[in-house]
Amino acid sequence: MIIAIDGPAGAGKSSVARALAQRLGFFFLDTGAMYRAVAYEGHRQGIDWRDDQAAIDLAQAMKIEFAGDRVLVDGRDVTSEIRTTEVAGLVHFPADNPEVRAILVDLQRQLARGRDTVTEGRDQGTIAFPHAQCKVFLTATPEERARRRFAELSARGEHLTFEDVLRMQNARDLRDATREVGRLERAGDAVEFFTDALTTEEVVDQLESLVRRRMPDPHARPAVASGT
Repeated sequence: MIIAIDGPAGAGKSSVARALAQRLGFFFLDTGAMYRAVAYEGHRQGIDWRDDQAAIDLAQAMKIEFAGDRVLVDGRDVTSEIRTTEVAGLVHFPADNPEVRAILVDLQRQLARGRDTVTEGRDQGTIAFPHAQCKVFLTATPEERARRRFAELSARGEHLTFEDVLRMQNARDLRDATREVGRLERAGDAVEFFTDALTTEEVVDQLESLVRRRMPDPHARPAVASGT
């Protein structure tokens, strides 16, 4: 079973998807971390993001893995490094490259193959897993999302003002909604869910109830075609 959770930055997708996967015993696929990993590695190697082929070669050569809550690039733990503001400001370079997106979407499908999976990102229900059995579009007001991001960055010792965080978030929202490939949009069959004023646990409670209603009944008998 594939559960696809999409939505804008700061909506709580990662926290909710991770907690939901833990409750259900599913694999958690953090696709945002994959784009961040490419951005981080490209920055570390000093590639010219204007060179599309260099970004493609980088994405093809990298080995991105998940080990529990850790993100590994070529065996190196980059979990903390990919969450900085600097890396966040570079994510749009790999995300806007159609070939890089194709490479990562293919990897996402490989990682989810044969596994019950909760996956989160921007295009999971529309591009990566259009036939997912359960699709959710998780969102919140821009101010609420910026407050969450501001608190997260402050806790990590990054000193930005709330206004700076909101400005960067609005710019990212615009890029996500207008890119040519993999743009942020709600799948037609997705359930839209606003997280303002709700705790992560409250959101997970409601999503777990939704998912369990859509799970196939293991005791149900297969349908028999008429006339047989």
